[in-house]
Amino acid sequence: MTRRAREPIYSTAIGAGRAVFGLLRLRPSVTGLANLPDTGGAVLAVTHFGYADFALVEWMTWHRNRRHIRFLAKKGAFDQPLVGPLLRGMRHISVDMKAGAAAYVQAVEALRAGELLGVFPEGGVNASFTVRSLKSGAIRMAAEAGVPVVPIAVWGGHRLLTKNHKPSLRDAFRAPIGFAIGEPIQMPADADAHQLTLLLHENLQSLVDGLQESYPEEGAGAWWQPKHLGGSAPTPEEAAIVEAERRRLRDLPPV
Repeated sequence: MTRRAREPIYSTAIGAGRAVFGLLRLRPSVTGLANLPDTGGAVLAVTHFGYADFALVEWMTWHRNRRHIRFLAKKGAFDQPLVGPLLRGMRHISVDMKAGAAAYVQAVEALRAGELLGVFPEGGVNASFTVRSLKSGAIRMAAEAGVPVVPIAVWGGHRLLTKNHKPSLRDAFRAPIGFAIGEPIQMPADADAHQLTLLLHENLQSLVDGLQESYPEEGAGAWWQPKHLGGSAPTPEEAAIVEAERRRLRDLPPV
């Protein structure tokens, strides 16, 4: 494996994450690890049901091959006095939701330089815990950089921290965390962004379905289980109404 430059801030963050996840005694399981590239650029397209998803995927990837991921993150997080310096030190990429062109260019440059780029193509945490329609940016960036897109589903991470639910140690302690890594989607020279985005959605939904089916805990009536599986999470339609109103009040573009 190619020797990589030292990144003390990233290494410290990984160490802190490992300590926290260890204290919580999380129970991870992973399928498809061979689909994570050991070298070269790639877009990691990740489902987004909880705020800890990025840290969990970094944790899982670090255990696999010690590679670092550059995540696209909202500008608001970079503006925070404590979190911002950490994000910049880890070389994550700030996205202005009202003007994302600069982030797009920076992301393509990172991919061409051989980096792993982490993207949440749903555009934000989805409170229904289902895979909603995707933005096409993940496909378009991969096609422009000439790298594959690797679909990754995470299930159980939302029990640690998610939207519209107060976190609790009872929910998080010893929570099973499932990761499913799909086969890379190669980008043809004449890539159709719309069709490949639909394919990515299909792949992510299939991975999520598999994780939910094999999840070792019963979720009937649970807040973390989607409605169609007997849980009490809002339906996709209900979650979309609430999210649209939230974004309207914050003057953000629609998801």
